[in-house]
Amino acid sequence: MLALMQLIFRYGFLELQNIPLALADWQYILLVLASMSIAAGGYIINNIFDVETDTENKPHNVIVGRFISETKAYNLYIGFTVIGVVIGFYLSNAIGKPSLASIFIVIAAILYFYATSLKQSLLIGNITVALMLSFSVIIIGIFDLFPITNEENRPTMGLLFSILLDYAIFAFIINFVREIIKDLEDVVGDASQEMSTLPIVFGIKNTVKIVFGLSIIPLVLILNYINTNLFAYELIYGTLYGLVFIVAPLLYFTTKILSSNTKKEFHHLSIVLKWILFFGILSIVVISLNIKNNACN
Repeated sequence: MLALMQLIFRYGFLELQNIPLALADWQYILLVLASMSIAAGGYIINNIFDVETDTENKPHNVIVGRFISETKAYNLYIGFTVIGVVIGFYLSNAIGKPSLASIFIVIAAILYFYATSLKQSLLIGNITVALMLSFSVIIIGIFDLFPITNEENRPTMGLLFSILLDYAIFAFIINFVREIIKDLEDVVGDASQEMSTLPIVFGIKNTVKIVFGLSIIPLVLILNYINTNLFAYELIYGTLYGLVFIVAPLLYFTTKILSSNTKKEFHHLSIVLKWILFFGILSIVVISLNIKNNACN
């Protein structure tokens, strides 16, 4: 999902704006590779520390100790993380902003602390995961727009960065809710490991009510965004796409969550949110093409 998001924003949005970009195509692929490498490292270290919990929640998904040894898993974690940081260091120097290399180091550190301690804290782990995904959108602007922004193009670059920020906020909210749903799905195994997730602290029924309330937020924000930025400018295709592929599934999720109480139902809703996130990110392509089509007409 992360790599797909970054490729969509570059080639389905920024490339259609007829503006110069800081990274060449091959350098942008390196940025995607760096993001994927650090994310892979985070996934591996999380699996290392999650063996007991995953054995309880998802025994068929356990990898460490089953298919590869813990030692090999640590080596892979170190390898992927080093690759991501080294590529980040190269790209930062290539665009003349060496200090940006610290971003990759900080993200790698956060993912390590998430796996080792943060995920056991109430909501901190959920927020951390959601922030990491949303930052994968923001980092596009940092590396592709920020280095070549000047007084002349500042309004245009500022507008494009604000659009990326809007999508980053969308990704954060949807993924944050999804992380809570995953906690509902894994409540039995998490409880056995004495973790402090929302369902364990407040109970399943209260958490379901909290998720219901949280799901209203993106629904309202997206409807307002569609009305203000799409329908108002007669972007009909973008408006219809948003209503059918984002708003409708969100409405389904919102109505379905209140009656859900089993692992299977929570897993289904987690998948629904994943599709909402995917179609939400893909909307940038539809909107960009709609704007281009209107300009031609």
